[in-house]
Amino acid sequence: MEENNLSRKELSKMVMIRIILFFPAMFVFFFLPAGSFSYWQAWVYMAILFIPMLFVLNYLLKNNPKLLERRMRMREKEPAQKKIIKFSGVFLTLALILPGLDFRLGWSHVPLAIVIISEIVVLVGYFLIFLVFKENTYTSRIIEVEQGQKVISSGPYAFVRHPMYSGAILMYSVTPVALGSWWALIPGFMIIPTLVFRILNEENVLARDLPGYKEYMQKVHWRLLPGIW
Repeated sequence: MEENNLSRKELSKMVMIRIILFFPAMFVFFFLPAGSFSYWQAWVYMAILFIPMLFVLNYLLKNNPKLLERRMRMREKEPAQKKIIKFSGVFLTLALILPGLDFRLGWSHVPLAIVIISEIVVLVGYFLIFLVFKENTYTSRIIEVEQGQKVISSGPYAFVRHPMYSGAILMYSVTPVALGSWWALIPGFMIIPTLVFRILNEENVLARDLPGYKEYMQKVHWRLLPGIW
């Protein structure tokens, strides 16, 4: 178990550093492969991500700094999760880099309306993740069970057991199209099976370490999408 030892000032500094790193990372992923700053789909996508992110970070700093600190943790403890993260990282990287190459080489011609609809879906996915943050203060970035942690069965958790992953799938599955690429959908969709493996392993950990989770699994049958899985 990791205690929340960061002060508000230290946590704010950590958040600020990651915000600063956001921009050079986006340059490497988007504009370097595109070879141009006129890659407008990337600018719109960055705004769609960055502006809501600022509001969410500010909300968490004021209302739930413990959750924000949990979201800062990056090192997985479960061996299976370490492998899954490495595997999914390959497809996520390809899904972000390929659209820039697509823009440079002119492989795809995604209609403006489709790009806009995809951006809206990204926002919907992000909003669902925010609802999860409001409902569950133990939404860590890594798979862990903390002392005193309780099963959450309200809000979006009343419908599916992993609503944050539902939001993530909405975001990542349409990200290539939002960035103007059909071809990048191939690695983009491969993120879905990696999330499925992550969920299956995570449920084993929660059923083993979190009291009441087995009963919750019997109550809420669906993992990601009601009526499907």
